[in-house]
Amino acid sequence: MKALVLSGGEGTRLRPFTYSMAKQLVPVANRPVLVHCLENLRDIGVKETGIVVGGHGAQIEEAIGDGSRFGMRITYLRQEAPLGLAHCVTLAEEFLGDEDFVMYLGDNVLAEGIADAADEFRRVRPAAQLLVTKVPDPRQYGVAEVGADGVVSALVEKPAEPRGDLAVIGVYFFTAAVHAATRAIAPSARGELEITDALQHLIEDGRTVTARAYDGYWKDTGKIDDLLECNRVLLERLGTAAPAAAGEVDATTVVEGHVVVEPGARVTGSHLTGPVVIGAGSVVRDCRIGPDVAVGRDCVLESAGVGNSIILEGATITDVPDLSGCVIGRWAQVRARDGGTHNRLIIGDHTQAEVPA
Repeated sequence: MKALVLSGGEGTRLRPFTYSMAKQLVPVANRPVLVHCLENLRDIGVKETGIVVGGHGAQIEEAIGDGSRFGMRITYLRQEAPLGLAHCVTLAEEFLGDEDFVMYLGDNVLAEGIADAADEFRRVRPAAQLLVTKVPDPRQYGVAEVGADGVVSALVEKPAEPRGDLAVIGVYFFTAAVHAATRAIAPSARGELEITDALQHLIEDGRTVTARAYDGYWKDTGKIDDLLECNRVLLERLGTAAPAAAGEVDATTVVEGHVVVEPGARVTGSHLTGPVVIGAGSVVRDCRIGPDVAVGRDCVLESAGVGNSIILEGATITDVPDLSGCVIGRWAQVRARDGGTHNRLIIGDHTQAEVPA
């Protein structure tokens, strides 16, 4: 089985970060979302992956490389404009050949992996298998109408009056039958080739499309609140998977809960309340950090208080006593003018910000 990972979206809901970086490279629990995707693919035995990229393609290629660290070979496929998910399949048709493949949206996190779904697809081999989950407002999603036998009878994109609550999430399994379907459909009203239209074509052509409920944690990280929620969930699941103090933690620092201090990081005179990750090479002095905080590599935090936040690589935070629900961009510098509490602070890359009380 091959894989097709879609990483060409502009990420407009994550601006200002996505002006300067691909949304799939924004980290949760100190690892880019795209890395979480590729690890799930590695775990189901994928050896060849095509990554569809757009304007940030060079950045993604630099960050991910040739795939060898994931035990796979990666081919980068350029999509010049966001013309739809089915267009990505058409773009990748030569790469995919006649093999079965899994299509994975590169900004989706599925915390429990996709091994069970992959096993079922390999065993049953319908023309397509969708992953679905119940959502409170199906009008925001593609919705699958599914029979008791798990067979999909219809798919509707963002229906005004949904006939069910099963949203299609960002992992699809296909046989090569999908290629004829993507060639047969026309662009939608928004000018894109919709994967729901291709799936509906398969159904109307008498092909079997099935749905499997995904009961684990799933999140589309396309918005800041979703990104922060995903960061919290993945930090909580770190458990004891990583050493708590590979870096330096001095005797005056108080550590509560699970805290990961990566190699080369130094923490002095601080209070860390897990779950927390302090990235390699970062310096934390006289701070209160946590819970639910991921500090990236090579950051400097001094006399700061931070909770429920993501601090990206190289950021500096000085004399800000209470940050919460914040995302601070790469190499940004944040300093408080008069101290105070700051919720929902969103600072882009390379920004210098003086925060008022």
